[in-house]
Amino acid sequence: MNYKKTTLKNGLRIITAPMTGTQTATVIVMTGVGSRYETEAEAGLSHFIEHMMFKGTEKRPTTLVIAEELDAIGGEFNAFTSKDATAYYAKVDAQHIETAMDVLVDMYLHSKFEEAEIKKEKGAIIQELKMYQDMPARRIGDVFESLLYQNNHLGREIVGYKKTVENFKRQDFVDYMEKFYVANNTVICVAGKFQEKTILKKLEGYFSQMKKGKKREMEKIVETQKAPAVRIEYKKTDQTHLALGNRAYRADHKNRFALSLLSIILGGNMSSRLFIEVRERRGLAYRIKSNTETYDDCGYFVTQAGVDHGKLEMAVGVILEEYRKIATQRIEEKELQKAKDFLKGSAVMHLESSDEVAMFFIEQTLGKKKILTLEELFAKIDRVTTKDILRVAGEVLKEETLNLAIIGPHKNEAKLKALLKY
Repeated sequence: MNYKKTTLKNGLRIITAPMTGTQTATVIVMTGVGSRYETEAEAGLSHFIEHMMFKGTEKRPTTLVIAEELDAIGGEFNAFTSKDATAYYAKVDAQHIETAMDVLVDMYLHSKFEEAEIKKEKGAIIQELKMYQDMPARRIGDVFESLLYQNNHLGREIVGYKKTVENFKRQDFVDYMEKFYVANNTVICVAGKFQEKTILKKLEGYFSQMKKGKKREMEKIVETQKAPAVRIEYKKTDQTHLALGNRAYRADHKNRFALSLLSIILGGNMSSRLFIEVRERRGLAYRIKSNTETYDDCGYFVTQAGVDHGKLEMAVGVILEEYRKIATQRIEEKELQKAKDFLKGSAVMHLESSDEVAMFFIEQTLGKKKILTLEELFAKIDRVTTKDILRVAGEVLKEETLNLAIIGPHKNEAKLKALLKY
């Protein structure tokens, strides 16, 4: 995988990643700010700004004009806000990359944020918030993070609160963007089929005058958990949704590769231990999945599933037994190799598309000092041993850092907390 990193005098970073064998190109513009950087009064502002970027510029005055220009070239375009970043992207037929880039840059640098549009969008965002409340399979992840990080902005929902969304004024957007939408907090990646020199010259022209700034520091996580914890969100649902896991490693931790493999072995695919034990052998869940999440200063491992209300205790017990086994019994080489092959194979398939390649490079550039190529990542994965898996499982899957989040018609927190032991 070839790439080039260019840093402008104002600190803005550009990654260009030419690809052969594709007829598409993707451009992503990302800023290093998300919901965890907000104060309580600003809750949801990062996400609201993302919405407002599609509401019009001087050159393209309405949402319709922006959408029509990208629709006319068959483009895929959207944006997302996470806890620590906000991104805007477009994927197009390679011959239209300059059009896509011009639209995204115009939105990023010249959106109008008209008061009338802000007022209308408040209704849409409040409906989005309500929609997520009605999607327990999605929301359980938010409840789990609110349990882990309950005393930190990281535990707050990205969309914010109804009250804060309703109270935002145009000046709030302007002030927030002056702090965070600055050159040295912006990364751009173009991947796919394109003329690198031409694209670089255009991007330098677009962004060379963008101001630098110093963004507000986020409140870092201090891990102090010493006993299992439970959070229940009472709701009348057709099934109980659970998330059961432990605190783990930050994004640049040396053990993150072993933890990723551990996650695959436990619940990463249809031949994983939890899928076979929970679904195939016992029929407790249709969907069960383990994964890891990492941030600059913390991370976690979690298993999520949906089960019958009356089978919740059994499901928790089965999951914990699989946690205990992998933390106390060394796995076989064959099982580890299968996980390595799955992880590498999935990565290769994902990185056949220009949008995935762009995201691969931009996320590393935004969050880390050194970009690791796919080959370098594979080398680190291959170095993980069965001894490493046992050690990491023992470090992470500890009784005192177990956390259980529940959405369903349950109220007895003490009873559920009593389950959290090996």
